[in-house]
Amino acid sequence: MAEPAIDRAKQAVRERVWRALEAARAVPPGVHGHIPAFYDAAAAAERLAALEVWQAARVVKAVPDRPQQPVRERALADGKLLYMAVPKLADRLPFYCLDPAAPGVSPAEAASREGAARAGHLVGVADMRPIDLIVTGCVAVGRNGARLGKGAGYSDIEVALLNEAGLIDEHTVIATTVHPLQLVDEPIPETGHDFRVDIVVTPHDVIICDTPRRRGGLDWASLRPEKIAAIPVLAQLAQRPGKSTT
Repeated sequence: MAEPAIDRAKQAVRERVWRALEAARAVPPGVHGHIPAFYDAAAAAERLAALEVWQAARVVKAVPDRPQQPVRERALADGKLLYMAVPKLADRLPFYCLDPAAPGVSPAEAASREGAARAGHLVGVADMRPIDLIVTGCVAVGRNGARLGKGAGYSDIEVALLNEAGLIDEHTVIATTVHPLQLVDEPIPETGHDFRVDIVVTPHDVIICDTPRRRGGLDWASLRPEKIAAIPVLAQLAQRPGKSTT
């Protein structure tokens, strides 16, 4: 299947999931175009926190999306060092570093998108510690771990940056927290730069995915010039001697 056809097929799955969530009143109005902020997100975070892989993790990287805020709060409450991507990777230092021991800031405040900018400090991959667990957001996810974000590609870029920097490898666990309606049985279309998750957690279930798929570093051929220009760390990397973005 050609990539434009894959993109259309992906969007069709997203639209079906968004409609199902709205019909079930499982999310606030206006879910289309977003990672669904489902109402039981805190219960999914608690179920994730009960897993051995969570309890063993010392360093967690999480997306800044609203449904993963309970995960970020729990990471800080459990004493884990937390990295959170700057929304849209819009800084040359594209991650917030949040120290659970920082005085005077509650986990709930520090883990919010607004609070992270006040409670944390910006870092680039050169100043980050190796990551034990990644928690990503999804619009839809299959039982094999194939996933769809909202279509902007930021999570793929984040994972690729961390992989290229040697901060994660094929053994790093990637999890997601979702509403049960986001777990789909139909095959999810994939391209070469997509990654799969290892664990899917809903408020009621844990699904261990047995067909991992990892990408390496940045796939420059899949990045449009306007995307590179809009993300400072990519624009900077693209200027390295010998780097071809075509």
